[in-house]
Amino acid sequence: MKPLTRENVLEALRAVHDPDLRKDIVTLGFVKEIDITGSDVRFTIELTTPACPVREELKAAAVGALRGAIEGLGEVTVTMTSNVARHAQAPRADILRGVRNTIAVASGKGGVGKSTIAANLAVALAREGARVGLADLDMYGPSMPLMMGIHRRPVQNDGKLIPIENWGVRVMSIGFLVDPMQAVVWRGPMVSGAVRQFMADVEWGELDYLVMDLPPGTGDVQLTLVQTIPLTGAVIVTTPQDIALADALKAWKMFEKVDVPVLGVVENMSYYICSHCGAREEIFANGGGKKTAEELGVPFLGEVPLYTSIRVSGDRGTPIAADTETPQAAIIRAIARNVAAQVSIRNARRTGGASVDIQLMEGEAR
Repeated sequence: MKPLTRENVLEALRAVHDPDLRKDIVTLGFVKEIDITGSDVRFTIELTTPACPVREELKAAAVGALRGAIEGLGEVTVTMTSNVARHAQAPRADILRGVRNTIAVASGKGGVGKSTIAANLAVALAREGARVGLADLDMYGPSMPLMMGIHRRPVQNDGKLIPIENWGVRVMSIGFLVDPMQAVVWRGPMVSGAVRQFMADVEWGELDYLVMDLPPGTGDVQLTLVQTIPLTGAVIVTTPQDIALADALKAWKMFEKVDVPVLGVVENMSYYICSHCGAREEIFANGGGKKTAEELGVPFLGEVPLYTSIRVSGDRGTPIAADTETPQAAIIRAIARNVAAQVSIRNARRTGGASVDIQLMEGEAR
């Protein structure tokens, strides 16, 4: 046991390792503001995201490490904060300057619940304390006005549209700007122009994460997006059946060709739990998303069961992730934390800040 000094506190805390970044919290620069008063010590652990999946584990490990190494230790006060790392690649134009990370939510085909995942992912990240925006880039079938419960037009300031905020998320959608009963009949160049405007002519402000709901497939919107801004990464949404998985593979190949890292795979509609008898039924089979992730060498971010409450909440404009007391919200929050962890890992790899393994820990679905 050693006496209570700043140097000994730091030495003891080197025993605490971030399981994703694979280095100790002192080397990673997480430990801040050490203050020693008598036998008491207080300090701050500044994480790379407020949605850290091991936040409480790191806090407990830090306290335990000090109590096991420092003699006569009194009260230990640990303040947990975060400072989301910025995507290392410089913007290609003077757009999205205040946005630290851009996350595309994509699928190879329609009907897999991609927009539901995107909306709830954004709300879950905001509920964790992050500053989040949500760009609805499905120009032909915008879903976010309904799913986010927003039924008004955005205002302009100095020639830029101001996103509409609900559920702690700043949202922009073409659905705010056109009559909901009117079909958007645009050719490819018009769609591409609208995507660029959503990046350059919207005042997103300071954001930790901008989540972008892409249309299904591998067309104009996807190509325009990667040509306009540097994406931090993409999340691919699939359902378990073979045809959906085949299309998920196409989405992965597209991102690979344009040098956008895939943060992982989410399997939606994984199984159904009968509300009457509690029996589990695998309507679309199960486990295909995890198998696909393993084959592609990307993380499996989690599976979302087929819950009536998730569908109802989307129809009512109250995303299930906003209701933090439900088991369904807990599932979404776990996936959001996994996504945030992968963003932190990718940023660390780009900056050389840590030697990391991009896979989630074996057997984990945090």
